[in-house]
Amino acid sequence: MQNFEQHSANSNLDPKPNAVTDQQVLIAGGGHVGLSFALLLAHHGIKSTLLEKNSYPEIGPEDDAKRSHYLDSRNTALSRRTVQIYQEIGLWDELQSHACRIDAVQISEQGSFGRAQLKKEEEKVESFGQVMENAWLGHKLLLAAQDEPLITLIDNADVVAVEQQADGVTLTFNYYDGSEGEQQLQGSVLVACDGRDSTVRQLLGISTTDYDYGQTAIVGVVETSMPHNHVAIERFSPAGPLAVLPLTDPEGDGNNKYQKGYRRSVVWVCANGEEQQYLEDDAHFLATLQQAFGERAGSFIKAGRRGAYPLTRVLADRQVKGRCVIMGNAAHTLHPVAGQGFNLCMRDAHVLAEMLSEQVKQGADIGDKQMLQRYEKARQSDQKRVIRFCDAVVHGFTHSNPAIKLARNVALVAFDKLPNIKPLVATYAMGLKS
Repeated sequence: MQNFEQHSANSNLDPKPNAVTDQQVLIAGGGHVGLSFALLLAHHGIKSTLLEKNSYPEIGPEDDAKRSHYLDSRNTALSRRTVQIYQEIGLWDELQSHACRIDAVQISEQGSFGRAQLKKEEEKVESFGQVMENAWLGHKLLLAAQDEPLITLIDNADVVAVEQQADGVTLTFNYYDGSEGEQQLQGSVLVACDGRDSTVRQLLGISTTDYDYGQTAIVGVVETSMPHNHVAIERFSPAGPLAVLPLTDPEGDGNNKYQKGYRRSVVWVCANGEEQQYLEDDAHFLATLQQAFGERAGSFIKAGRRGAYPLTRVLADRQVKGRCVIMGNAAHTLHPVAGQGFNLCMRDAHVLAEMLSEQVKQGADIGDKQMLQRYEKARQSDQKRVIRFCDAVVHGFTHSNPAIKLARNVALVAFDKLPNIKPLVATYAMGLKS
């Protein structure tokens, strides 16, 4: 076994690992959460080395300036708090051209009388959040990380072992650059952002509590005959919660008042085993959406390529072990209802970066076990609230009992009419209170 002495073509900086005394953070998993966390650390002047199992694409600032596929993309709803976080690290100006703000949210149930609506004017906010294409978000995060001298990127790296010492963590990985072999890195703390099936979580012996919803999410982009006018539609059907979210025009500028706004992101939930009919048959998919949503979005006239994602809640039984932290989908993979998952991960990342920064200011160990345990405890309230909310919505709106159906529709009407309820729910949905 040898120490790591080479790095990916997409890496920057000296490839040799920083010593433990350099207060280096190791990050396993270089998706949106891992890259965002590295950028948050850099904002506080903290070095990090990020390892990604897959190969990063060769990209430059001018790449992907325009979309090549009008209807083909996955998207993420960014809460106001997440937007604020990207503003703090100076990245939002680069992101916002491909973001489409949400000015209103309409909530209803198929075949029922319950209706509710949130409007930005009533809540006195600029917007409830933004919807952005995953490809654009990932593109800009990767460019920013490549340009940041405090971040070392290593792709094609497969983690195979984690060993903790009293004063650090040793990460062993296979580095596939044509000369395979085990390599090692050392750091003061390890943060695992390596997804629902986290390798690091398994290597640490941290178990999970899983729940299979028996549902599959069909995710894609459609074109409608009516412009979205920056309105997000949450619709509940017997199959499960559905969402149609506003998107930018092909050239971007989703916040430009002159945009046409006929593109919408769709998350359609069906029972497991039914997904193929919605993936393979555009006409059937569009007709099904039309039946579920009625005329709220006008006519569904075009559908792009779609993906199917089985829905399972995966919760790590603990998120801190020694000098290791489990974050992102590795810590909590949630149902996509209300778009809370990624935003919850971003709040976790922001809090941990702030706490590590305080350790640096005090000249203290950033891998201090007691400090990391305080982080875990500090995030429990927000995490539990979001998990309870998501599950309550999923189970509450799929229950076929007539009495329960009546009760939830009465609750929707009450939510729409009673004072002081909307501001509280809107604040939580925007991630502004945790």
